[in-house]
Amino acid sequence: MERRQFLRTGTLAWAGLSLACERRDASAKAELPVVISTWDFGRVANEETVRRLARGTTVLDAVQHGVMQIEADPEETSVGIGGYPNREGVVELDASIMDGRTLNAGSVAALRNIKHPVAVARRVMDETPHVLLVGDGARRFALQHGFEEEDLLTDSAREAWENRRTDGSPPSHDTIGMVALADGGRMAGACTTSGLAWKLPGRVGDSPLIGHGMYCDDQAGGAAATGVGEEVIKVCGSYQVVEFMRQGLEPEEAVRRVLQRILRRERSGEAPQVGFVALRADGRVGFASTRTGFRVAVSRGGRHEVLDASSLTALAPSC
Repeated sequence: MERRQFLRTGTLAWAGLSLACERRDASAKAELPVVISTWDFGRVANEETVRRLARGTTVLDAVQHGVMQIEADPEETSVGIGGYPNREGVVELDASIMDGRTLNAGSVAALRNIKHPVAVARRVMDETPHVLLVGDGARRFALQHGFEEEDLLTDSAREAWENRRTDGSPPSHDTIGMVALADGGRMAGACTTSGLAWKLPGRVGDSPLIGHGMYCDDQAGGAAATGVGEEVIKVCGSYQVVEFMRQGLEPEEAVRRVLQRILRRERSGEAPQVGFVALRADGRVGFASTRTGFRVAVSRGGRHEVLDASSLTALAPSC
């Protein structure tokens, strides 16, 4: 490497470090905690996360138990028990969790008969040298660690599956993705879903893939995705949102940049449903979607609200 190039690279590195330090200082002054999650049901998850933080739990524990509230709700057809099954009528769950300080993470995919996949993902993170366990291996790991098997297919989900041939295309699917910022600039993220309704057995979307469905780094921020996982995977969605924030972009602009990459590739038909939530290390949030109708839950300093996200459907892709 030539000396001039080396010095230029060094200058950029120090500039990035300086920016990260400034953001940590700013986060100390932010109205904490800040929690952002996908969709209306995210408010319930946020409230539980904030309650646990108020009791002094770690931000990692808080996000885990926050999204577990949605996993345990049989009325939610896209997460946990009650989630719509695969093509064979079997519920398969995906989840991930990540510590923003250490970048340690755990995830499970195509997990059957275990109601709380995010809790299993946490065990993978804490008690193995691995990041991702899948299928029967993930199920056996869960049983070895005290999780109990149960039938996750509710009567209403079974009825929807039985009627799928007459109902046309699969219903839209949602994901609970969350990022939280607590005292001391500590961040964590979690994501959990039952995935695409009537999917092929073994299909895995973006949610359990670190850097795709969710990513979190204390030094820059965190992001989580919802929508068509295959489209998120193609652009390394959540990781790219975080990297844009690391470069200095506002959270919503970072989200828009990644959504524009997805839309730029779409040459025909309706734009795929994809949305992101983002939380920068200084406490600023951003969110947007390729389509209208995306809603997000934001909690700041103990106040909770659900907001409509902007849509990029009508915008001309520019990057």
